[in-house]
Amino acid sequence: QVQLVESGGGLVQPGGSLRLSCAASGSIFSINDMGWYRQAPGKQRELVATISSGGSTNYADAVKGRFTISRDNAKKTVYLQMNSLKPEDTAVYYCNADIRPSTTIRLRLYWGQGTQVTVSS
Repeated sequence: QVQLVESGGGLVQPGGSLRLSCAASGSIFSINDMGWYRQAPGKQRELVATISSGGSTNYADAVKGRFTISRDNAKKTVYLQMNSLKPEDTAVYYCNADIRPSTTIRLRLYWGQGTQVTVSS
């Protein structure tokens, strides 16, 4: 059973920083793209950033220059360093990953349970 578990959310003042982590565990043969999404109250879930297995990154315009996505393939973990946080960054942050559990099972998209990030003074 594959699981993604996020950590690192919390309450931070505007201008502050947080680092989110998302670790994959279970039966895993390979991991392709990994990413972070967020969902604010009353809004649809939106892309924050993605990273390929080779390290290529993609960011939403709203977070470019402030957020950095990275991954540690040995630890099966993806990170999101968030700097210069704004109140509009407040949301539940979800990680996802394209994972192939074994050589006989095709790629599947898995999601974490989400972690709350609140930016407020």
